[in-house]
Amino acid sequence: MITKFENGPAMTPQLISKHPNMGTTIFTVMSGLAAEAGAVNLGQGFPDFECDPALVNAVTQAMQDGLNQYPLMPGAMPLREAVSKKIESLYGYHYDAQTEITITAGATQALITIMLAVVHPGDEVIVLEPCYDCYVPNVEMAGGVVVRVPLTPGTFKPDFDKIQAAISLKTRAILINSPHNPSGMVWRHEEMLKLQEILAPTNIVLISDEVYEHMVYEPLQHHSASAYPGLAQRAFVVSSFGKSYHVTGWKVGTVAAPASMTTEFRKVHQFNVFTVNTPVQFGLARYMSDPKPYLDLPKFYQRKRDFFRQGLSATKFKLLPGEGTYFQCADISSLSVPEKDLGEAEFCKWLTREIGVAAIPMSAFYGDSFDQNVIRFCFAKKDSTLQAAIERLAKL
Repeated sequence: MITKFENGPAMTPQLISKHPNMGTTIFTVMSGLAAEAGAVNLGQGFPDFECDPALVNAVTQAMQDGLNQYPLMPGAMPLREAVSKKIESLYGYHYDAQTEITITAGATQALITIMLAVVHPGDEVIVLEPCYDCYVPNVEMAGGVVVRVPLTPGTFKPDFDKIQAAISLKTRAILINSPHNPSGMVWRHEEMLKLQEILAPTNIVLISDEVYEHMVYEPLQHHSASAYPGLAQRAFVVSSFGKSYHVTGWKVGTVAAPASMTTEFRKVHQFNVFTVNTPVQFGLARYMSDPKPYLDLPKFYQRKRDFFRQGLSATKFKLLPGEGTYFQCADISSLSVPEKDLGEAEFCKWLTREIGVAAIPMSAFYGDSFDQNVIRFCFAKKDSTLQAAIERLAKL
């Protein structure tokens, strides 16, 4: 049956955008430009090398064993138990696998689910800038009000006076990230204690993004919110198998939180994703029986960081401390380029087109595009990829 319309053919509905200020991510823009220019892509944060074949074999075996139907909504129990055991062994805090650990479709799904679970319309959420690009949209999609607090320019250390001043009666949550993307800064023990002290008299929820927990370089160490009882009791702690095991495309993460908070989290989780890829979960559980891969990860990436930093030592890039993550930030203010007075964003486009290396401007991680002449490279690449980038950057 064909429906006839008296006033002509049907028209595509005109939508009034719910998110008029939400554009395309800088990662999509720069990766597209890198492909177009044939540049070495050190912009988007993902490895260009393979994961451990043993992990692929574990997932394949799970498929062959018939583990291909829905798992439990919060995640396969063997994986939740493995995550609980890992957190307790590393940070000394026990989460009940049944009621306090949830497996998610990556850290991004974990974060939006947290926001939808705890943020009511009009609630304020403190976000420390520069920050990963999904934080602010997630708060806004939940109906919350973003309160931006800058990390200290240059060092990217938390400014606790500004954090304290940002707290109001409307503050529902604060989102922290260590090791920090994009700067690579790592929170210290004293800073975690200070945060614990500030939050103690409040009812504020802590959201601790710790996806780079296994990429902290000597002599530093990762200080998880799980290691501080006063924080753990109010925190959603987010982590990522994609980052730890070089499988970003699998999109599997975890959320650890007290049982009462997990209950609210799962109310949303069950309806926005329900559950996560079954054989991957069982494969990860089997692979986690050996802690060596994540315990060895700091040395693995520290060698790559040092290789990349050494390669740039002859250039006029001023390298910021690379304390954690697989990102290296560089100050470009001393560089001489044919096109003068380029801001970070335009410099990155120029660098991609003319030098053949893609990077990300730090200004992309600020709501007001604050420009401090700093750009970010990703060194989670094969040595040959890094060497190719170094040779091109040497022209500067």
